[in-house]
Amino acid sequence: MDDKDEAIHIEDDDARAAVSNTNLRWVLAIGLLLAIIAMSVVWIIPALTS
Repeated sequence: MDDKDEAIHIEDDDARAAVSNTNLRWVLAIGLLLAIIAMSVVWIIPALTS
């Protein structure tokens, strides 16, 4: 059984396991923009036709 008082040391790269480049930011920004546009179209078109 593990001793609860021992500290666990993990390297930064192993603990993080994430992508840290700017391409991810672009994908998230474009996805957010497309979601906003799609939701606006779904809301505006029925409002104009009724």
